[in-house]
Amino acid sequence: MKNVEYLIVGFGIAGLSFAETLRRANKSFVVIADKKDGATTTSGGVLNPTVLKRFTAAWRASEFQQKAIPFYKEIERHLNEQLISEVKIERILNSIEEQNDWMIASDRNELKTFLNPSIESSQNDSVVAPFKLGAVKGGHLLSASKLLASYAERLRKEGTFIEAVFDYSQVTLEENKVHYKEWEATHIVFAEGAKVIDNPFYPYQGPFTNKSVFIGNKGDYVIVKAPKLKVASILKGGMMLIPLGDDLYKIGATYDRHVYDSAISMEKREEIFSKLNKMISCPFEVVAQVAGVRPTIKDRRPLTGALRDTPQVAFLNGLGTRGLSMAPLVSLWLFQQLEEGVELPSAIDINRFLKP
Repeated sequence: MKNVEYLIVGFGIAGLSFAETLRRANKSFVVIADKKDGATTTSGGVLNPTVLKRFTAAWRASEFQQKAIPFYKEIERHLNEQLISEVKIERILNSIEEQNDWMIASDRNELKTFLNPSIESSQNDSVVAPFKLGAVKGGHLLSASKLLASYAERLRKEGTFIEAVFDYSQVTLEENKVHYKEWEATHIVFAEGAKVIDNPFYPYQGPFTNKSVFIGNKGDYVIVKAPKLKVASILKGGMMLIPLGDDLYKIGATYDRHVYDSAISMEKREEIFSKLNKMISCPFEVVAQVAGVRPTIKDRRPLTGALRDTPQVAFLNGLGTRGLSMAPLVSLWLFQQLEEGVELPSAIDINRFLKP
């Protein structure tokens, strides 16, 4: 029997962030994950503290941002890779009313840190912005797929990454212990994203069905080449336009709730094109299209923590569209619960939907 303190199942941004949290605390662990790409790999990689559709701050934005940026920069040093960079995010304003709303929002306490009150004119002839632009401060762009690949490779070299489909039937629980095949651990943490609906340990199988609490939210991105565009900042209009370098841009994402497959959609591609053509006026050609299923919860908060009746089993899930921002701090909260008995914020506790 091989002994570790933690088994981590799944390796998107949730699994990676929890593994990194354990590494920093000198805790032993092994990650078990299959080859299939999840929402993190296909994500845009944007850490945006604001909700630009409504000109509001994201939930607990300052806390998540203050933890996430140095967290990823430390991983950069650990892996010796360039992974994260600060980037300007510009919102295309659509009317005089939106200009006024932007300036009012920028004066609110929770948004002063993030919104530049000045309305800016676009200096790019290929950007369609007759009502000008609002700028977000403190945005960052993370190379999410590169992060996952590099971190997984480091774990493989250390012998702590098992590439395999997880077999739930091989799990047995004892008091204060978890057994899986040849492994024994104190805790097992499921960080599987949308795959959680197939997990027999997922607690919402009684009065709730899986999908009533967990809502798959599929998103498509299209990658285009646009040599004449020359945009260096992230541009938010009907879609998010994310510069990748070499005249490549990632455009998206769409939102398709209650969808659990990650096949690309031609209908969603056309939706992206329709909105992109209102943002830019230069030609572009499609290079690729990707899709992933975001793990979202009906109240739009993470689903995290140890199960009430089997505390050696824990989940780190439901990070949704802001997983890159949330994962580092939520991982720390989970670690503090499991190691120190610190109570989780009630808004993210996995047991919150269960009857008392």
